[in-house]
Amino acid sequence: MSRRQGEKEDFPWWLLLAGTIAAYLMYRVVADDLYARILTTLSKGIFITVFVTLVAFALATAIGLLLAVGSLSRFLVFRQIARFYIEIIRGIPMMVLLLYVAFVLAPAMVAAWNWAATSLGFEPARTRDFSLLWRAIIALTIGYSAFIAEVFRAGLQSIDPGQIEAAKALGLNGWHRFRHIVFPQAIRTIMPPLGNDFVAMIKDSSLVSVLGVYDITQAGKITAAGNFRYFETYNVVALIYLIMTVGLSLLLRRLEARMRRNDHG
Repeated sequence: MSRRQGEKEDFPWWLLLAGTIAAYLMYRVVADDLYARILTTLSKGIFITVFVTLVAFALATAIGLLLAVGSLSRFLVFRQIARFYIEIIRGIPMMVLLLYVAFVLAPAMVAAWNWAATSLGFEPARTRDFSLLWRAIIALTIGYSAFIAEVFRAGLQSIDPGQIEAAKALGLNGWHRFRHIVFPQAIRTIMPPLGNDFVAMIKDSSLVSVLGVYDITQAGKITAAGNFRYFETYNVVALIYLIMTVGLSLLLRRLEARMRRNDHG
């Protein structure tokens, strides 16, 4: 089979179909006053969705990297702590974790703060003052940090041990080996699955609606309950999520293709 035939067979027909559906829905938004009103209402939740995703993903990435380094540490205690965290958290459904953090861990954190505040003379806090938004962010951070840790671990272990030995022979310490040798090469392996986790977090951020956080999904639930136009409302909800996730997926593919060209170049 020639290269041209392979390209024809690999033509993104799925993207053409998705674009057609999106174009139709966008046309309805522009031409139909009901769709336009729904979009205006739902747009108020877009900022919350983006904020939750960006903050939670940034924190989860930082914690995941620390967990990955800990799981590969030469110290047994660090390895066992990291593995314990990763395996336990990965075994808990995200919805259960979200509810646990919101209604068990958050009150426990407030109680611990009040105990310390009483000893130090500070004003005690109230559980209801602990924002549901930040409870949701903490839950997503905890949940995704375990999965991202495995992504980093696989990337770090993909480096040829010979290069690390050569860096040791040159007198580079552990930090410099990681910074100049290991991480720059591992990031090429890490980027695709890390990008997939970011897209997945955008979708999982919709779970925060169970806590009443006013994201896109919660805005859709409230709107549909008020106008009883479930079909139109959830069409717009799905359209917003699809635009964000499919758009990001295409950008990530372009980034991966550019990184591959740079490697071969």
